[in-house]
Amino acid sequence: MTRPAARGGRASADRLARLLNLVPYLLARPGIEIAEAAGDLGVTERQLREDLELLWVCGLPGYGPGDLIDMAFDGDRVTITYDAGIDRPLRLTPDEALALVVALRMLAETPGVANREAVERALAKIESAAGDLAGAPVEVRLPGDTARVRELRAAVERGRALRITYYTAARDETTERTIDPLRMLMVGGRAYVEAWCRRADAVRLFRADRIDAVTELDEAAVVPPQARPHDLSDGVFRPSADLPLITLRVGRSERWITEYYPCERVEADGEQWLVSLRVTDLGWARRFVLGLGPDVTVVAPAELAEQVRAQAAAALDAYARPVDRANPAVAGRTQ
Repeated sequence: MTRPAARGGRASADRLARLLNLVPYLLARPGIEIAEAAGDLGVTERQLREDLELLWVCGLPGYGPGDLIDMAFDGDRVTITYDAGIDRPLRLTPDEALALVVALRMLAETPGVANREAVERALAKIESAAGDLAGAPVEVRLPGDTARVRELRAAVERGRALRITYYTAARDETTERTIDPLRMLMVGGRAYVEAWCRRADAVRLFRADRIDAVTELDEAAVVPPQARPHDLSDGVFRPSADLPLITLRVGRSERWITEYYPCERVEADGEQWLVSLRVTDLGWARRFVLGLGPDVTVVAPAELAEQVRAQAAAALDAYARPVDRANPAVAGRTQ
């Protein structure tokens, strides 16, 4: 099934290259017969006429009269009357070539790219044509592109099962898991491994920077037929009605959370805002609120407000105890 698609993709690339060179070719030969042009270009007359019809709707942004490529026909002869700036074969300047090389190198390093081989082939052609750029001292590193990410990507490409030590922020716990990777991907500047988790018996997303250790097993990854990749078009976290809803009163300095987290409701309350959002669980919400500044107050639920109050009081109490400088381990025991 992939071969016809590959041929189709190649044919499209060949046609694009032909169209880019067709305008300067015709400009240099006004009034040329279509049959002669087809022979020079190595295509049939029918294909050339189809190319000319396509050129007629190509041009500059605006795509109105005076923007599109225009031609005049006299019987079987054709003349370009407006070239829309395509008056010579495409030649990249050194700056343009370097920008394209950097973009392709970044694309090649992005987790989840479906056809890295095609990207690398295009990169090799551009570097070869550009000459001096082949050895250009350019290093591309994506945000979060660490040694761990590269290690995971290599294991996924080899199709191996992995044993990982993973920190789950929502529950503030570290677990050992065996996973069968489906793919690597980049979402919101962070790298993830999407895999079948044998512990959860379901497809899970694992953030690369929360994988504390990874061991590549001497067995192939086996993904059950019922496993389906997540739809990440709206991001990794997708709030649903069955998740806890919390409401916070936030001051000006903490309004950033309304841009960073998906909120169900934001409304003004004098100089402050009332912000409601869904969370994975109240344990994560407690740690989240405690990590914010004094401009945040829990409005609901009461259970979360009590948890935050209790943990904050315990922290203040710990700071209030005197420290035995000779033996810090017994600080406060004599009180």
